[in-house]
Amino acid sequence: MLSYYTYIHKESTTWVTFVHGAGGSSSIWFKQVREFKKHFNVLLLDLRGHGNSKPSIKDAFNDRYTFDSITDDILEVINHLKIAKSHFIGISLGTILIRNLAEKHPHRVVSMVMGGAIMQLDIRSQILMRLGILFKSVIPYLWLYKFFAFIIMPHKNHKESRSLFVREAKKLYQKEFTRWFRLTSEINPLLRIFRAVDTKIPTLYVMGGEDYLFLPAVKKIVQEHTACSLLTIEYCGHVVNVEQPQIFNHLVISYLSDTGN
Repeated sequence: MLSYYTYIHKESTTWVTFVHGAGGSSSIWFKQVREFKKHFNVLLLDLRGHGNSKPSIKDAFNDRYTFDSITDDILEVINHLKIAKSHFIGISLGTILIRNLAEKHPHRVVSMVMGGAIMQLDIRSQILMRLGILFKSVIPYLWLYKFFAFIIMPHKNHKESRSLFVREAKKLYQKEFTRWFRLTSEINPLLRIFRAVDTKIPTLYVMGGEDYLFLPAVKKIVQEHTACSLLTIEYCGHVVNVEQPQIFNHLVISYLSDTGN
């Protein structure tokens, strides 16, 4: 089972589950925990191979991860904790996992908060992924990760986010990075489904105004899907919860409080 951390509220019965992105860990939410635990029960997860979730014996003999298998990891934890339903907050690739969970188990998802959401890969993103696939066996994974982090978060004010994710990525092994990177072959078909299917689950997209790779697709989805809304934080890049934590916390806590259980 994944490593996880909980903060139990004395009065609230509402759960909020945080899902980090590839190369990160539950530590990326350190600017959220203090405020969110004042209002809700909080669950933080380390995805497999990240943070304190070490690869299992089964993983050691399985070189291929899938979005479904990683989503099932999350479901296993919330089942273990007997959480009937939860709000889910994700960042970057974590938003894909949350959306996949909502697709397969909609009754478990009260709402989705999608920070730096990945809902479509544009031409630049697809070229980056193909370059990564081409060179992943000959270039140290950390070099690739630093390169991708700089492309996604290029500005000076994105430096803290880049540094945080690179620091967390250093805890991965080359083989673990390769397993996660192979997930890129699943992304485009999955995102096509997500864009086509409206779950009608309340969804808040929180995007940085400088998140040039991913913001355009989210704007289009919000126009087409019901129960979706978009908050754009100006002068902010991909990792909105790290770059603008006070704005992120205030907006998201208000949204979750209004959305209810």
